[in-house]
This record gives sequence, C-alpha cells and structure tokens, in this order.
Amino acid sequence: MSEREQYSEGKRIAFVILDRFSMIAFSSVIEPLRLANRLIGKEYYTWKTYSLDGNPVTASNGVEISVQSSIRELEDADVTLLCTGLDVERLPVDPELGKRLRRLNAMGRTYGAICTGSYLLARYHLLDGRRCTIHWENLRSLREEFPDVEVRADIFAIDRNCITCAGGMASMDMMLRLIAIQHGAHLAHEIAEVSLYQNIRSGESAQRHDAEARTGISNAKILDAVRIMDLHIEDPLSCQQLAMTVSLSPRQLERLFRRHFNCTPGQYYLRLRLETARDLLRRTGRPVLDVALACGFASTSHFTKCYRERFSCTPTEERQTYQWGSDATGARQAVR
Repeated sequence: MSEREQYSEGKRIAFVILDRFSMIAFSSVIEPLRLANRLIGKEYYTWKTYSLDGNPVTASNGVEISVQSSIRELEDADVTLLCTGLDVERLPVDPELGKRLRRLNAMGRTYGAICTGSYLLARYHLLDGRRCTIHWENLRSLREEFPDVEVRADIFAIDRNCITCAGGMASMDMMLRLIAIQHGAHLAHEIAEVSLYQNIRSGESAQRHDAEARTGISNAKILDAVRIMDLHIEDPLSCQQLAMTVSLSPRQLERLFRRHFNCTPGQYYLRLRLETARDLLRRTGRPVLDVALACGFASTSHFTKCYRERFSCTPTEERQTYQWGSDATGARQAVR
C-alpha cells in the first residue's frame, strides 16, 4: 500500500464526555491523534466532543471544558469513546446514549471507553460476550455487578469493534496501538518520542505495581501470602491453610506478619476483606447480604459487627453516607 493510499481516508472520532471525567485519561487519548496528524502532514484524524445535553462538563480535577454537541447529534463516527472518571456508578442511565451506542455497534463502528467507562458500557449491554478492562479501583465491583462480562486487569483490551482501557497513561498506550494498526509501528513510535513517552506497553501489561513495590516488603513468603489472600476474598483460607500454601508453619507466618504489618495474618486478612466490602458498598447497588457473602462473611450480623469495629459505622450507614441514590439504583435495574 502506497503512502497516498494509506492516508487517503481519514477517521472520525467521537468523545462522549461525562461528569467528573479523568482529565489525564482524556488528554492521553486525544493528544496522540493530534500528533499523528502533525507527523502525517494532514488531518487524518478528526474529532468531536459531546456531552449528554451539550453543556460544558467538569472533570474530576475541577476544570470545566466546553463540548461541541449533545449526544442527540451523535449520528456516525468511526470510533466513539466514553470518557468518564470518578463515581461512574452514580451517573444516571441515559436511554438516548444507550440507543446511540447500540446503533453505532449495529453499523459495525468501533466503540469503547476509557478509565471507568466500561461500567456504563456494561449497563447498556454492550460488553456482553466481550473482553474489557477498567481502572483497577473498579475491577472487583465491575466483576461483581456484571458476572457475565469478561473483565481483565490489563491496561487496555481490544475485542473486535470494542476497545477499552484503564485510563491514566494507559490511554496513550491504547491509542498508540490503534495508530500502529492503521499506519504501522513506526508512526506510533514517532508519536511516543515526541511525547517523551519511552516505553509503549502492550495491552496485557499489568495496571499496578507488584506487591513488593506497593508494600516495600521483599520477603517472598509474605508477599505470596498477601497475593493468595487477595485471590480468596470470597472463600477465606484459614491461617493454617494459608501457611501451608506458602510452605511455612502458622507460627512462622504469624511472626512474619507481626514483623512487617504489626498484626496477625487473620487481622490483615479481615482488614483486606472489609476494605473490599466497603468498595463494593460504595460502587455497587448489591444488597448488603450479597456484599457480605462476596467478602467471605456467612451472615450479615457478623459482617455488620466487624464492619462497625473497623469503620465506626454499619454497612447500611456507609452506603447512605456515600449517597448511593435510590434513583440511580432504580435506573440501573430499569436498563437491564
């Protein structure tokens, strides 16, 4: 394919920007397109910004940006991306947005989301039978809320005409990958160099630093124990089972936890399960009993007792304080 043929047809990108969107994710997804045009020497990529009602939208950092249109004017685009951020679970379900996205999908257009937008795609049934990803803070709640969706902890995922990324600088990696698919790796690397972005990552790259980097602990046994705990939130292992999996005695494991965390393995495990429960209470509308079971508690009474001791409030009070609105819950159920 000649260069003239390669760049003969441009691509139109639609960005649907929603309240409290992530500015770093949005900037990282749009700047590679601008730089691609500059390096190609023509406006191969054009884009348009939309909000639900056409009014300006405020990012999570407080910066307000204006948009060009409302979603009612979103008729066609080669790629349509939802740009979201904090508290995506509390955004109202907009039937018009769902209708527009489903129409684009039926036309064979590419659609997707950055940062936390996968949550909205799942609510509109646009992730059924597809792989996706989301920011690591929302991974567990998305899996719990939509068990039939294949949610991965990758930095970005491309499944047929659906593209999703975890936000932050992962937006840059995803767009560089799309540009490489369309124009070759050379252009993607040129864009990365102009951006002073040295290491382009594959979609399968991990979102988070490993446990050693996060905890500052290098002891392999205790790091293995922490990883195993995280994998067994719903079905907690006993201290003896945990010790066996890392080839230690229960006493040796307890000694390590007291040295590094100033608590027993059981206390650390309980804290991890309760923090997971708090996340689910805040990010999903699941009943308290379901949250309790998902975090390894056999009854709501035991769950409530432990939760109050840890956070000085009950699970119900936690949800009310976080203002999970009944209207949002009802709307979520209505869209299904």
